[in-house]
Amino acid sequence: MNLNATLVAQIVVFFILAWFTMKFVWPPIMKALDERATKIADGLAAAERGKQSLDLASKRSAETLREGKEKVAEVLAQAEKRALHIIEAATVQARLEADKVVAGAKAEIEQEAARVRESLRERVAELAVAGAEKILRREVDAKVHADMLASIKQDL
Repeated sequence: MNLNATLVAQIVVFFILAWFTMKFVWPPIMKALDERATKIADGLAAAERGKQSLDLASKRSAETLREGKEKVAEVLAQAEKRALHIIEAATVQARLEADKVVAGAKAEIEQEAARVRESLRERVAELAVAGAEKILRREVDAKVHADMLASIKQDL
Protein backbone atom coordinates (compact mmCIF):
# COMPACT_ATOMS: atom_id res chain seq x y z
CA MET A 1 0.00 0.00 0.00
CA ASN A 2 0.98 3.39 -0.75
CA LEU A 3 1.44 6.10 1.86
CA ASN A 4 -0.73 8.41 -0.17
CA ALA A 5 -3.55 5.89 -0.38
CA THR A 6 -3.38 5.32 3.41
CA LEU A 7 -3.35 9.04 4.00
CA VAL A 8 -6.33 9.55 1.68
CA ALA A 9 -8.18 6.65 3.35
CA GLN A 10 -7.50 8.14 6.82
CA ILE A 11 -8.67 11.56 5.63
CA VAL A 12 -11.86 10.00 4.18
CA VAL A 13 -12.48 8.06 7.41
CA PHE A 14 -11.76 11.21 9.45
CA PHE A 15 -14.30 13.23 7.45
CA ILE A 16 -16.88 10.44 7.70
CA LEU A 17 -16.29 10.29 11.45
CA ALA A 18 -16.48 14.11 11.67
CA TRP A 19 -19.66 14.13 9.59
CA PHE A 20 -21.22 11.31 11.70
CA THR A 21 -20.25 13.10 14.92
CA MET A 22 -21.65 16.43 13.70
CA LYS A 23 -24.83 14.79 12.40
CA PHE A 24 -25.71 12.35 15.22
CA VAL A 25 -23.52 12.94 18.31
CA TRP A 26 -23.03 16.71 18.41
CA PRO A 27 -26.75 17.80 18.35
CA PRO A 28 -27.79 15.80 21.49
CA ILE A 29 -24.69 17.05 23.34
CA MET A 30 -25.43 20.66 22.31
CA LYS A 31 -29.08 20.19 23.22
CA ALA A 32 -28.11 18.87 26.67
CA LEU A 33 -25.64 21.77 27.14
CA ASP A 34 -28.29 24.31 26.07
CA GLU A 35 -30.85 22.78 28.43
CA ARG A 36 -28.31 22.85 31.26
CA ALA A 37 -27.45 26.49 30.48
CA THR A 38 -31.16 27.34 30.45
CA LYS A 39 -31.69 25.60 33.79
CA ILE A 40 -28.72 27.44 35.28
CA ALA A 41 -29.99 30.77 33.94
CA ASP A 42 -33.47 30.02 35.29
CA GLY A 43 -31.98 29.07 38.66
CA LEU A 44 -29.95 32.28 38.81
CA ALA A 45 -33.01 34.34 37.85
CA ALA A 46 -35.06 32.54 40.52
CA ALA A 47 -32.30 33.18 43.05
CA GLU A 48 -32.31 36.86 42.13
CA ARG A 49 -36.11 37.00 42.42
CA GLY A 50 -35.85 35.23 45.79
CA LYS A 51 -33.26 37.74 46.94
CA GLN A 52 -35.50 40.62 45.87
CA SER A 53 -38.48 38.97 47.58
CA LEU A 54 -36.40 38.54 50.73
CA ASP A 55 -35.34 42.19 50.64
CA LEU A 56 -38.96 43.24 50.10
CA ALA A 57 -40.15 40.98 52.92
CA SER A 58 -37.44 42.39 55.20
CA LYS A 59 -38.56 45.92 54.39
CA ARG A 60 -42.21 45.01 54.97
CA SER A 61 -41.44 43.30 58.26
CA ALA A 62 -39.37 46.29 59.40
CA GLU A 63 -42.25 48.62 58.43
CA THR A 64 -44.79 46.41 60.20
CA LEU A 65 -42.57 46.26 63.28
CA ARG A 66 -42.21 50.05 63.26
CA GLU A 67 -45.97 50.51 62.89
CA GLY A 68 -46.53 48.03 65.72
CA LYS A 69 -44.14 49.95 67.97
CA GLU A 70 -45.90 53.21 67.10
CA LYS A 71 -49.29 51.68 67.91
CA VAL A 72 -47.96 50.30 71.19
CA ALA A 73 -46.56 53.72 72.10
CA GLU A 74 -49.88 55.34 71.19
CA VAL A 75 -51.87 52.82 73.23
CA LEU A 76 -49.51 53.32 76.19
CA ALA A 77 -49.89 57.09 75.93
CA GLN A 78 -53.68 56.75 75.85
CA ALA A 79 -53.57 54.37 78.81
CA GLU A 80 -51.44 56.83 80.78
CA LYS A 81 -53.83 59.67 79.96
CA ARG A 82 -56.78 57.51 80.97
CA ALA A 83 -55.04 56.52 84.20
CA LEU A 84 -54.33 60.16 85.03
CA HIS A 85 -57.95 61.02 84.27
CA ILE A 86 -59.18 58.20 86.52
CA ILE A 87 -56.80 59.26 89.30
CA GLU A 88 -57.96 62.87 89.04
CA ALA A 89 -61.61 61.79 89.09
CA ALA A 90 -60.96 59.54 92.09
CA THR A 91 -59.15 62.37 93.86
CA VAL A 92 -62.05 64.76 93.26
CA GLN A 93 -64.52 62.10 94.40
CA ALA A 94 -62.43 61.41 97.51
CA ARG A 95 -62.30 65.13 98.31
CA LEU A 96 -66.08 65.38 97.96
CA GLU A 97 -66.56 62.36 100.21
CA ALA A 98 -64.08 63.75 102.74
CA ASP A 99 -65.89 67.10 102.70
CA LYS A 100 -69.21 65.31 103.27
CA VAL A 101 -67.74 63.30 106.15
CA VAL A 102 -66.20 66.43 107.70
CA ALA A 103 -69.47 68.36 107.31
CA GLY A 104 -71.40 65.49 108.87
CA ALA A 105 -68.91 65.23 111.71
CA LYS A 106 -69.09 69.00 112.31
CA ALA A 107 -72.89 68.86 112.35
CA GLU A 108 -72.81 65.94 114.75
CA ILE A 109 -70.28 67.75 116.96
CA GLU A 110 -72.46 70.86 116.96
CA GLN A 111 -75.53 68.81 117.88
CA GLU A 112 -73.64 67.02 120.64
CA ALA A 113 -72.27 70.33 121.92
CA ALA A 114 -75.81 71.79 121.94
CA ARG A 115 -77.07 68.75 123.86
CA VAL A 116 -74.20 69.01 126.32
CA ARG A 117 -74.84 72.76 126.77
CA GLU A 118 -78.52 72.11 127.33
CA SER A 119 -77.76 69.32 129.75
CA LEU A 120 -75.22 71.52 131.49
CA ARG A 121 -77.72 74.38 131.70
CA GLU A 122 -80.30 72.06 133.24
CA ARG A 123 -77.77 70.67 135.69
CA VAL A 124 -76.50 74.14 136.61
CA ALA A 125 -80.08 75.29 137.07
CA GLU A 126 -80.84 72.30 139.27
CA LEU A 127 -77.68 72.92 141.29
CA ALA A 128 -78.49 76.60 141.60
CA VAL A 129 -82.01 75.84 142.78
CA ALA A 130 -80.72 73.18 145.15
CA GLY A 131 -78.13 75.60 146.46
CA ALA A 132 -80.67 78.37 146.82
CA GLU A 133 -83.08 75.99 148.54
CA LYS A 134 -80.41 74.94 151.00
CA ILE A 135 -79.50 78.57 151.62
CA LEU A 136 -83.07 79.63 152.14
CA ARG A 137 -84.03 76.39 153.85
CA ARG A 138 -87.51 76.75 152.86
CA GLU A 139 -89.79 75.10 150.41
CA VAL A 140 -90.34 76.85 147.08
CA ASP A 141 -93.59 76.50 145.18
CA ALA A 142 -93.39 74.13 142.14
CA LYS A 143 -94.72 76.77 139.76
CA VAL A 144 -92.30 79.33 141.07
CA HIS A 145 -89.57 76.72 140.92
CA ALA A 146 -90.29 75.97 137.19
CA ASP A 147 -90.39 79.69 136.41
CA MET A 148 -87.06 80.17 138.16
CA LEU A 149 -85.49 77.28 136.23
CA ALA A 150 -86.74 78.69 132.93
CA SER A 151 -85.35 82.13 133.67
CA ILE A 152 -82.00 80.69 134.76
CA LYS A 153 -81.87 78.64 131.55
CA GLN A 154 -82.50 81.76 129.55
CA ASP A 155 -79.75 83.63 131.36
CA LEU A 156 -77.24 80.86 130.79
